[in-house]
Amino acid sequence: MNDKPDLGALFGATDADTFLGLEKCEDLEYIDASCAFIGAPCATPYGSVGAYAKNGPNSLRQAMASLTANIDRHNFDLGGPTFPDDTKRAVDCGDLPWSETDFASNRKIIGEAIERVVTRDVVPILIGGDDSVPIPMIKAMGSTGKNYTILQIDAHIDWRDEHMGETHGLSSTMRRASEMSHIQKIIQVGARGIGSGHSSDFEDAISWGVKFFTGFDIHQSGLKPVIDEIDEGSNIILCIDIDALDPSITPNTIGRTPGGLSYYQVLELIMAAADRGSISAVDFVEIMPEVDIDGIGALHVSRLVAATMGIIARQQSNG
Repeated sequence: MNDKPDLGALFGATDADTFLGLEKCEDLEYIDASCAFIGAPCATPYGSVGAYAKNGPNSLRQAMASLTANIDRHNFDLGGPTFPDDTKRAVDCGDLPWSETDFASNRKIIGEAIERVVTRDVVPILIGGDDSVPIPMIKAMGSTGKNYTILQIDAHIDWRDEHMGETHGLSSTMRRASEMSHIQKIIQVGARGIGSGHSSDFEDAISWGVKFFTGFDIHQSGLKPVIDEIDEGSNIILCIDIDALDPSITPNTIGRTPGGLSYYQVLELIMAAADRGSISAVDFVEIMPEVDIDGIGALHVSRLVAATMGIIARQQSNG
């Protein structure tokens, strides 16, 4: 009585080991796509917990396995197929190699992969892994010679200079980004509750020029103030920590905090980024399938990733 039926056949699911059954890309030098799913199981974990989110990328592939035959069907989140006929599809580049001990090597591998992808005018969608994964991605975007706005969607502000003796861990992501000359603006959305940050970290962020919109702000005033803060024509790096969403829909994360954003609030912010500017890189991080509940979290995050792919495909087709 405890066995759950596999309902994938109901949707015509086929065997696939890629996200949404997308084509594999095993050589980034020859990538040809609108965007690329790139798994990054680990970058710079803290010694006390290790690579706790290493299974995040594959959990999203598994969550979309039942829809591998439905990639051309109508996606109501996008108003049409995920990839309309006049757009390029995304590809799945698999997971990057990683070490449990050589964190500098992990960062180098992530950075080099991002540089190769953006050189081909493909938007990377980096799937973590904990929230240290974006640091080398953000750094690598400097290779384009462009300036960027970061739109961070996260329950935590990540402005620690160091935590547990580590300066490139998940609590320092936005602090490290602020030190990069190609990062011109940072908008942080969804902060709430208690994290590892001190009041002095928040004050440092304010002094740097960060525009904060807390979880309470969003529920009280809506998304318009955030969207208005995104400069027209800007190049945007989306940093999405899934604990920004309410834990009732993303329990698959280590940093569950009450009062989070809804699925459609996050989707609207992604759409607004593409409308106001140009999405240049994306990460989804802090995905920990071991604490998910009946696959609810993987369901929500995988659908957001699929929608983001469709948004980027349309952005490039219209650009």
